[in-house]
Amino acid sequence: MKLLFEKSVKGRKSSFLPPCDVEAVNLPAVCLREQELRLPELAENDISRHYSSLERRTHGVNNGFYPLGSCTMKYNPRINEAVASLPGFTEVHPLQPEATVQGSLKVLYLAEKYLCEITGMDAMTFQPAAGAHGELTGVMLIKRYHERKGDTKRTKIIVPDSAHGTNPATAVMAGLKVVNISSGTDGCVDLDKLRAAVGEDTAGLMLTNPNTLGIFEKDILEITKIVHDAGGLVYYDGANLNAIMGVIRPGDMGFDCVHLNLHKTFSTPHGGGGPGAGAVGCKAFLAPYLPRPHIEERDGSYTENNDYPQSIGKVKAFNGNFLVVLRALSYLMSLGCEGVGESARHAVLNANYLMKRLSSCYQVVNTGICMHEFVISMEKEAKEKHVTANDIAKALLDNGIHPPTVYFPLIVHEALMAEPTETESKETLDEAADVFISIYKDAMENPEAIHQKPETTAIGRPDEVGAARNPVLRYPF
Repeated sequence: MKLLFEKSVKGRKSSFLPPCDVEAVNLPAVCLREQELRLPELAENDISRHYSSLERRTHGVNNGFYPLGSCTMKYNPRINEAVASLPGFTEVHPLQPEATVQGSLKVLYLAEKYLCEITGMDAMTFQPAAGAHGELTGVMLIKRYHERKGDTKRTKIIVPDSAHGTNPATAVMAGLKVVNISSGTDGCVDLDKLRAAVGEDTAGLMLTNPNTLGIFEKDILEITKIVHDAGGLVYYDGANLNAIMGVIRPGDMGFDCVHLNLHKTFSTPHGGGGPGAGAVGCKAFLAPYLPRPHIEERDGSYTENNDYPQSIGKVKAFNGNFLVVLRALSYLMSLGCEGVGESARHAVLNANYLMKRLSSCYQVVNTGICMHEFVISMEKEAKEKHVTANDIAKALLDNGIHPPTVYFPLIVHEALMAEPTETESKETLDEAADVFISIYKDAMENPEAIHQKPETTAIGRPDEVGAARNPVLRYPF
């Protein structure tokens, strides 16, 4: 497939601007480029065909089964897109007078109330742009809390090895030191190792729950108690909230703050870099440190309160990615109180059903009840038959199925992590299970054949090592 630069024809145009109706202002020479900007020159139909061709090469939930683990790539109802497209929301400006944007402010106010109820928190900010940004904001709240108490010796964050990979990076970005603790044989936090890790220098614990093995931490109340007894705070990575929303709340488990991926759990399509929203909720004692402003209701109208002198400041302009919050609110109002919990229960049911089907031949890491996702290990097959997790993933592409997450979590060798989500039917799960099982059986009988997969996609097996070591990031004019 040719690049736009390769299709470019000098002098060809696709848009024509109307005559300028305001006085022209010429920039000083020091602000101008020394050479003309190199942009492709194309007709409108060339551009349309190019992007349509790219679209046909991608795979989304509208194309087929998409069991990408820990990402909740589920179908998002079109009504939420329709609401987020209403001119009354899309054509506002964040610097308008408050009296002219009361509807938008009410959206933020209601979304906070609903999500605080779901998480068991007391206050929330929507400024963070995505999950890792939300993590950073949450850890900054913990750090500010200790600083305001004068407890500056608390410089360490405990991160289990079953946490999301961004957690350690987040702690370092916040200027804290990371203490890793390994999981027990059951895939959960090892309580003895946690007790040994906490101390007077513990700022807090970052915990992903359910963890990346798809397991709900059975000792969750004891975990939060251990950290609190040591004087630390507990942060909840809510990227996997889709498994528990409306059923159990992080706040009731003893967590002090939580981030939510609105673009995973609450109905904004994600992937390819955005858009997202990593909303952060916290208990009342941390609320003074939240990014400002905070949306409040006063005498029947809504206002932005910036009077938070202890705030960590802003982490993003204005109130974050507003339309993502709007989609989340539409989703919640559509589902209602009962529907939120029902979605979580169906996500868990679907994951356990698919896990049971695949366990007839694949090695499932934890054979007990899983939550929203489960992990398969191809370590034995890789050693005995030279059939890897990557081979299975490539073969799935030939069958119109997006592969599960490959080689994560890192604590499982040759890992495949699958999350079917609540929006898939039993028929779809059965069809997918049949494909998984058929691929496995064929690979065991003829290992060499699977190394040639995929065979029906636009691109076969690229040289991934070469691409990583020698990336081509610029077009060679």
